[in-house]
Amino acid sequence: MAKSNFLSLDNLSFQEFDENSELIPLMTPEDEEEINKELLPDSLPILPLRNTVLFPGVVIPITAGRDKSIKLINDANNGIKTIGVVSQKDETIEDPEAKDIFKTGTVARILKVLKMPDGNTTVIIQGKKRFEIEEVISETPYITAKVKDVPEAKPALENEEFSAIIESIKDLALQIIKDSPNIPSEASFAIKNIESNSFLVNFVSSNMNLSVDEKQKLLEINDLKERALATLKFMNTEFKKLELKNDIQSKVQSDMNQQQREYFLHQQMKTIQEELGGGVSSGEEIEDMRVRAKKKKWDEKVSKHFDKELSKMQRMNPQVAEYSIQRNYLDLFLDLPWDEFSKDKFDLKRAMRILDRDHYGLDDVKKRIIEYLAVLKLRNDMKSPILCLYGPPGVGKTSLGKSVAEALGREYVRMSLGGLRDEAEIRGHRKTYIGAMPGRIIQNLKKAGTSNPVFVLDEIDKLSNSNQGDPSSALLEVLDPEQNSEFHDNFLEMGFDLSKVMFIATANTLNNIQPALMDRMEIINVTGYTIEEKVEIAKRHLLPKQLKEHGLTEKHLKIAKPQLEKIAEGYTRESGVRGLEKQIAKMVRHAAKNIAMEETYNLKVTNQDVLDVLGSPKLMRDKYENNAVAGVVTGLAWTQVGGDILFIESILSKGKGEMSITGNLGKVMKESATIAMEYIKSNAEEFGIDPDVFSKYNVHIHVPEGATPKDGPSAGVTMLTSLVSLFTQRKVKQHLAMTGEITLRGKVLPVGGIKEKILAAKRARIKIILLCEANRRDIEEIKPEYLKGLEFHYVTEMSEVLELALTKEKVDKAKNL
Repeated sequence: MAKSNFLSLDNLSFQEFDENSELIPLMTPEDEEEINKELLPDSLPILPLRNTVLFPGVVIPITAGRDKSIKLINDANNGIKTIGVVSQKDETIEDPEAKDIFKTGTVARILKVLKMPDGNTTVIIQGKKRFEIEEVISETPYITAKVKDVPEAKPALENEEFSAIIESIKDLALQIIKDSPNIPSEASFAIKNIESNSFLVNFVSSNMNLSVDEKQKLLEINDLKERALATLKFMNTEFKKLELKNDIQSKVQSDMNQQQREYFLHQQMKTIQEELGGGVSSGEEIEDMRVRAKKKKWDEKVSKHFDKELSKMQRMNPQVAEYSIQRNYLDLFLDLPWDEFSKDKFDLKRAMRILDRDHYGLDDVKKRIIEYLAVLKLRNDMKSPILCLYGPPGVGKTSLGKSVAEALGREYVRMSLGGLRDEAEIRGHRKTYIGAMPGRIIQNLKKAGTSNPVFVLDEIDKLSNSNQGDPSSALLEVLDPEQNSEFHDNFLEMGFDLSKVMFIATANTLNNIQPALMDRMEIINVTGYTIEEKVEIAKRHLLPKQLKEHGLTEKHLKIAKPQLEKIAEGYTRESGVRGLEKQIAKMVRHAAKNIAMEETYNLKVTNQDVLDVLGSPKLMRDKYENNAVAGVVTGLAWTQVGGDILFIESILSKGKGEMSITGNLGKVMKESATIAMEYIKSNAEEFGIDPDVFSKYNVHIHVPEGATPKDGPSAGVTMLTSLVSLFTQRKVKQHLAMTGEITLRGKVLPVGGIKEKILAAKRARIKIILLCEANRRDIEEIKPEYLKGLEFHYVTEMSEVLELALTKEKVDKAKNL
């Protein structure tokens, strides 16, 4: 069937007629001149249009749905076939009146009327010339109005400016048709074949993407040159929008092509992985996360954050680097124990048995743990305390945390802080960084699987600073019961509740701990062990442990208490038992070697076996020296490895009254010697010392073991006693030791580390100890069995110390003074 086409200029699409349809040619200048000569009838039926404007010469199809419109079309089609077409001011008005339509319209000729299958009537009309309504004659059965012709002012043919505008319109129209994917390329032939300038302007104006008001304003312009110029401005705007749209679509299309390619490759890889029997698709992974999330006990805030981040991951391409970071982030969310707690065991007697089983001594610590359990049992909502076990190495601070966890029925977590210098180790890295990880606090809680473990922060005094931050400051939030309910980890980006975690910190010294951090903790002093305690610990724990580690049993080696005591006294010098365990390990290895080589050895270790395996005793230095020389006094000192005794020696030599001090002493200790010397000078007559001695003799004070640094105020009374003994030549009583700080007025002040010093005195076979009266309470806190064989004297004045410490008789050298 042969078909003919004509342009429906409302949207530049082609409508089709069958073979009986007449071809509607494009308007030529001759046609236009002939139409202009036609006279308008006195009145015309007016057809209102809802959403379009008809321009002269343009052909458009119109669907008539209103009864008045259908009646008008049928009457006109059976008559003169000429109607007036005017646009509505408001397209929402269903039954427009005369006041609802514009005054200027277009005379139209009905070309064809089609009955559509849906019952509507479609009429194809072509505009002829413009008119203006003068008076409405009738509004029934449709609007009929008296009209007048509106002549169009046309520029002369030789007008170059007008010609340039027309050429620009034609070129721009062709460019728009070329660049617009919605306009068929055949439309360019219609543009090229238009001969009439007026029709070209009307044709383009009718097909531009403008509102009814804008098109109506173009129609009402009488000057063709002005209308052409206005049309060109609108076309330029349309062209720029089209360029921008095409540019955006080009970029989007490029991105889509890349994504489709990656998706296709990913689907291929997924299929290959499934064929090989491994691998999980991203969709399955996300769905698995969603199922796991439903089982979590998190609050609404956390749940919303997780859903948001999961949606973000769902939109990501699985091949990009951010996808794996996001997956790790969500995995952490799912693995963390949000509001998951282990049930505490409140059997206090059982807890005490566990603590006694694992640790001998440490009564203060055990007492504090039982107190915490008791309060927790009564309230069941108490925030966990922050305990800091402070004491010398090897006394069991770290292993105590494991026993506490077992006693409470909680998970046990240990985190070593020694040498930690990066703040991110505590707070984590932001997940925007490459290789970002959560902080070790969050990592350990994930490993524990509960939100209330016993968390041991080991060696908290050995944190260090660097240009990467201050970790001790980062711990302030962790160890503050008032803040740690919302601990913020940089990687997690959410607050995590640490208030139910029982933190136990350990430290060897408090000097290096930040004051603000120390203020947040409850300091519990874990003192050293006596020889008796060491022997008991060795028998109960150390020897069985070493036998097991070396593949032996009690049948292969037995070490009795006397031999254990000999090892502890002669081969170790510490407050803890770490060195003692090493010596016991040597004894066990010796037995293991003999068993492996099938050689004979003593099953029960003797004193001679100890000497043969460990060699001669190495540490006899802390034994009391019964020296008959005046000026030698035994003092008690505290070191980082526990208590110890030290000897202060002083001697006179002829000179000009100068004083020298040796022994690698610190500033405070040198000041104590100066205070003692000045006190003696001011009270020389009371002590029976000739004042001339101070100007005729030089004084030298020495503390043996010069390679060991020494400092502190505790040696004040010892130095003063040594100098008075030297100047008076009165010896110090046997088996006597002392400790205390002095003032220029001769007052004795209390000092710390009393228990460790008492234990050192007992190891050294000291029998009499002089202390400040204020230290009496420290002695009362020590178990009576540790004090057996010791005699204590409490003083407040140096005169009391000298009265108790010095003998009445003088040595023979007194006559030399």
